[in-house]
Amino acid sequence: MRIMNGAALAKKIRSVLAIEIDFCKSKYGRAPKLSVILVGNDPASMTYVKNKGKSCNEVGIESDMHYLPFSTSQEELLSLIKTLNEDDSVDGILVQLPLPKHIDKNVILNAIDYHKDVDGLHPMNVGLLNTSEECIIPCTPKGILSLLKSENVEIAGKHTVVIGRSNLVGKPMAQLMLRENASVTVCHSKTRDLPYLTRQGEILIVAIGCPNLINADMIKPGAIVVDVGINSVDGKMVGDVYNSIDVSSIEKKAAAITPVPGGVGPMTIASLLENTFEIYKRRIHSAKC
Repeated sequence: MRIMNGAALAKKIRSVLAIEIDFCKSKYGRAPKLSVILVGNDPASMTYVKNKGKSCNEVGIESDMHYLPFSTSQEELLSLIKTLNEDDSVDGILVQLPLPKHIDKNVILNAIDYHKDVDGLHPMNVGLLNTSEECIIPCTPKGILSLLKSENVEIAGKHTVVIGRSNLVGKPMAQLMLRENASVTVCHSKTRDLPYLTRQGEILIVAIGCPNLINADMIKPGAIVVDVGINSVDGKMVGDVYNSIDVSSIEKKAAAITPVPGGVGPMTIASLLENTFEIYKRRIHSAKC
């Protein structure tokens, strides 16, 4: 069994991006700019935002951080988004989730100019993904696909089983695999006989957030396993699959697997940087046309 090293691939992507961004900055007179909004002081969200800002700076993307108090009203947040939508120096906008309960997530995400929606969650980008048009692809699914391709995993014609139907990972992941000509089954909390379905997966993508969800008996021999889960168990970061109580048996059964940490996580950040740069290039090109 081989380990699909997302951290190593993400490092290569960042290196290439840094060169390309430096060239574009000298040619067009400005660097790409990402505006990130965080409402409240959730520790995990603050860590994610800090890491995103650090990663942006490493490749030459300007990061504009907006730290708002928990008491920020929905109207105040919408006003800030409107300002960023109209700011020509801002290429990408990211609202860190989750938001406080008094703010409607869907209203906020829908308010972002879909051309600047680096997370690919605006209904317009969701629709374009479903119709195989050019769009902004959500970062985690995009990173997973990049990792699979870098490992020369054959996707066309393969049966892919996706566990999870979130708007952030499961649904767009299924659409991406369909675009790559895979046959796709999506499983979720109401799915009956989950082990029967997972054993059909030549490519198994698990994005539930439940440690030890998948054991060796649930994996098809020779399967490619992508573990998206990030869970904390006894102070240790574990996935939904790889750090299962049945690790040794899984390693003997799967052909390849992503580790946690060091698998999908770094690719998500790398894809965020790629999305920001792609939006920047589109906007530069549009301005010159």
